Amino acid sequence: MATLTALSLADAKPLTDAFGLRLARIEPLSAGSVNSNFRLTDTTGNAYFARLYEEQDHAGAVREHALVASLDDAGVPVVRALTNRTGGTLGDFQGRAFAVFPWRDGEIFCQARVSAAACFELGAALARVHLCSGRAPALPEGRFRISDLRERLRRVAAAGRPSLMPAVTAIEQGLNEYEPLRNRQLEQGICHGDLFRDNVLWQGTKLCALLDFESACSSNFAYDLMVTTLAWCYGSAFDLDLVRSLFGGYRSVRAVPAAEVSALRVEGVLACLRFATTRLTDFSLRVPEGARPARDFRRFLARSAAIEEGALDGCLASLEG
Repeated sequence: MATLTALSLADAKPLTDAFGLRLARIEPLSAGSVNSNFRLTDTTGNAYFARLYEEQDHAGAVREHALVASLDDAGVPVVRALTNRTGGTLGDFQGRAFAVFPWRDGEIFCQARVSAAACFELGAALARVHLCSGRAPALPEGRFRISDLRERLRRVAAAGRPSLMPAVTAIEQGLNEYEPLRNRQLEQGICHGDLFRDNVLWQGTKLCALLDFESACSSNFAYDLMVTTLAWCYGSAFDLDLVRSLFGGYRSVRAVPAAEVSALRVEGVLACLRFATTRLTDFSLRVPEGARPARDFRRFLARSAAIEEGALDGCLASLEG
């Protein structure tokens, strides 16, 4: 979540009128990297969440909303976009898609609050998303294919930032090594693609909503499981109790075929390289040379090194059977 485009109360009122809201207040939300997000309050005091899509076009936003609606119909805890007077879910502001959602109260866990019980519940919720693949709208491969990552790396190299070039080289070498090792025969389906701690809301110890399906795509489930593992089970190193609990929750809902188990190490490294790359483009390039970015690509290079050194081998093997 971020505020990349300003949206005044005067500009927002016509947009929210289309959703049947009488807007009294709009507040920008500052966290995140990709979209402009706002808290809305109507004249009766009800709160809403609004988003201006900065990267995804209107067609992509419509596809995302259709996916979330299908997950909601299946009982997955998500937050469904409001419908406007014409039956759609989008408005338009200066060519950007605009959407409104109910405000869902809940907490975002810091890493210190992530427990084995929370990881078990999260793993089960992720598996339910994957099992909805047959009933959900078809999704494209998404914005983070290997070719897309290579294009982002070219952008970083072209920026002429000497401090970033060793990372560009290391990521390129990693992609060259691991892309040919991918199993192309793995089952494909709905993958959230970005299930980090700030995309899950909790009420006490209960998971109440999975958020932000903008990066959702058709990919293999092993990749999505490893993205979630990287996001939830790593502090200064991998917490193996959390990893086992996440895998256990996942397996309680969906069995993991042997081919997927065998692919987890490769998919985990590729996921690390994906997030190292996007942290370069979305954070490092947005601060001056030498300044510390809000999110550091080195954290994912460290995760990648840990996987390559075998830190998760015992946990990955525990998924078999």
